[in-house]
Amino acid sequence: MLSKLLKYDLKWIYKVLIVFYILSILFSTVGRIFASIQNSIVFNVLSQICFGIAISMMISSLINNLMRSWVRFIRNSYKDESYLTHTLPVEKKTIYLSKVLSAVITMFTTVIVSLISLLICYCTSENMEALKNTLEIAASSIGSNITMLIGIISVILFLEMLFLILMGYLGIILGHKSNGNKIVLSIVLSFALYSITQIISLVFLFIMALINPSIMNLFNTTQMIDMNIVQTMLYLSIAMYSVYVIIYYLLGRRHFEKGVDVD
Repeated sequence: MLSKLLKYDLKWIYKVLIVFYILSILFSTVGRIFASIQNSIVFNVLSQICFGIAISMMISSLINNLMRSWVRFIRNSYKDESYLTHTLPVEKKTIYLSKVLSAVITMFTTVIVSLISLLICYCTSENMEALKNTLEIAASSIGSNITMLIGIISVILFLEMLFLILMGYLGIILGHKSNGNKIVLSIVLSFALYSITQIISLVFLFIMALINPSIMNLFNTTQMIDMNIVQTMLYLSIAMYSVYVIIYYLLGRRHFEKGVDVD
């Protein structure tokens, strides 16, 4: 049953995302073709315009990915569609898991398409060499290598996006327990959850600073900090976001399993 739920969730989300994917790759390709035409101010300007549109499509696909995941959750769990959803012979935790997996899968493909579009736009030997040198400097400064640095940053970004999705789900679930203004309350609660989480992160960071004087430099100086601390902060970010993801997933599933009030 999970596979069937997931299929319909993905189909609904991709129905709009696919348009942004196509436009992103299309304008990236057209812009690259224009950029390959030498000694032409007109085509150079047109290529930059196309690249700008392509980037806007990438950003739009990311925003729409988040929004449509949340809207799908609301429609399928609390609006007219929910009458069918909650009569299916499936547990609520399975319904919730389908929503989480669909958001993760679509977010992953959105990132992949965005990377492909960026490569089409800017993948020249000069740009790749400059990027490689920059990554080598950044990686060596924290005692790492390019592969590990890219891996760490990718994991952090993935966990942060998953954290935002789950936080939004929990805000929606809590907001729809009220008798009125459910959407407004869902938004307010989501922002409140985000603010509380960031405050907790800051408090935790300050506690770590009391233990490690090098981290305290983040609070009491604007001078160049020890790059080893940067590596520590990256690993701390992975640990914190992993904990947040687990907590928000469990809280969301728990409250969802308690029952929903269908509009």
